Amino acid sequence: MNLAMRDVKITVIEKLSNGNSAKRYAVRGYSAICDSVEVGMEFISKGMAMPPNFCSWAWADIQRDVANIAMGGNIPWMKEKGTMITCCTDGLRPVVFKLERV
Repeated sequence: MNLAMRDVKITVIEKLSNGNSAKRYAVRGYSAICDSVEVGMEFISKGMAMPPNFCSWAWADIQRDVANIAMGGNIPWMKEKGTMITCCTDGLRPVVFKLERV
């Protein structure tokens, strides 16, 4: 593993809905799909810090993965070295992110 810290690009690749659970457990009018980000949005983490305007709840879920990629880690099952797929763990409306070492 290379210990030189690199920036990490975070790209929103998918917004999911747990529609059945949202209907059962969420209050009326609750958006079943995350309205904080849009597919295709990109953010850059510098020095393993949360990017400006990034969702703090999503950051709490993915920051360890960002650190891994920033510090040179590779995920064996990923086709491309220096990449990872991770997600926000909102049980009703998760968001999937692609991380790339830049």
